[in-house]
Amino acid sequence: MPINREEALKEAASRILNTQSFVRAVLSGRRRNMTVEFERVDIRLVEIRGALHLQLMQNDGRATTTKNLQPLALEVDQLLNSGYANILVESTDEAYSLRITKSGDAQVHTEERRLEQKLAHDKKKERLLDSNDPFLREVGIADAKGLIKPSRQDKYKQVEEFLRILSPALNAAIDAGHIHKPTVQNPLRITDLGCGHAYLTFAAHQFLIKSGIPVIVTGIDIRPDSRDRNNTIAEKLGITKTITFKAEEISKTTSDSADIAIALHACDTATDDAIAWAVNSQAKLLLIAPCCHHDIQKQIELAPEPWGAITKFGLMKERLGDLLTDSLRAQLLRLVGYRVEVIEFVGGEHTPRNLMIRAVKTDAKPDQLDIDRYLEITAQWGITPVLEKKLSTLNIR
Repeated sequence: MPINREEALKEAASRILNTQSFVRAVLSGRRRNMTVEFERVDIRLVEIRGALHLQLMQNDGRATTTKNLQPLALEVDQLLNSGYANILVESTDEAYSLRITKSGDAQVHTEERRLEQKLAHDKKKERLLDSNDPFLREVGIADAKGLIKPSRQDKYKQVEEFLRILSPALNAAIDAGHIHKPTVQNPLRITDLGCGHAYLTFAAHQFLIKSGIPVIVTGIDIRPDSRDRNNTIAEKLGITKTITFKAEEISKTTSDSADIAIALHACDTATDDAIAWAVNSQAKLLLIAPCCHHDIQKQIELAPEPWGAITKFGLMKERLGDLLTDSLRAQLLRLVGYRVEVIEFVGGEHTPRNLMIRAVKTDAKPDQLDIDRYLEITAQWGITPVLEKKLSTLNIR
């Protein structure tokens, strides 16, 4: 719900400073016209030599640094007012999500969440999905005893961080009326495009079902062996009524609609196929983590000056092409009525592909400035993103 920004930040600060119940906080994204020193800041309460401290883990996109602060109001207020747009505060009984919009307003959502406060330095992170969940054993992340395999810790981390992004985004979309409140008669519909081994497909299903949210999940992957494997796992788990898998190309899938579209590490233009399907099918919430990028890189022949000084280096040209591709994807989503954020999916130490495009359908009309910027960038670089050609509702040329 929308409330006064100062009141929302004050409430977030009070929850962090409540050392009797505070568990964890995450700061990410940046407010409009503001800059932040770090891409993401994780905060937790630790006990050091008998005194409570706030431990900050600050990630700048390359490395994570740690510092400890005393839990003082001035320190916390400065941190919360330093430019971050998304603030999540988890306490022992509730999660408080705050998003500061482009206009500077505050959108707030709270939900019940039972977490345990642990203050030791080697504290294990509270998990949204129990490692004993049978799906984790079936997909090979956990062993027969329900322990996460050492070789699969990064995959488990991705699953957890994805759920931490999905949960508040879904609840905020429901609160804002962008997604209907799911019921048994009208469940939430999720389509995972390019699901592969379906780690996140099963994770989303299990988490939402256990959270009391009726859901129908569909996983799409071009490989028949993935379809067969995943459907077999669903049968073993006894959940075939609410989750199913198909062997289809994303661009040719027989699935026709969804409330939430997921595409995590779909390769190259498969990501564009997924975004286009979601937009053309009127999906309300998109969670897109791009993988490799080749389309724009191949189109770049001569860079507009002075960018030629950068693109003459192959590695730099590749990275710049990645940024161009995902920036233009985000801009195109804005032009077809989505509110878009580009956030960190998971820490760079766990995967180099850690960017996520999060988009909510609001049907807001694009500013002419946004259209002009998009057309100017594509003209300067002499490129036409493949996604532009796939969006049926786009009309800017």
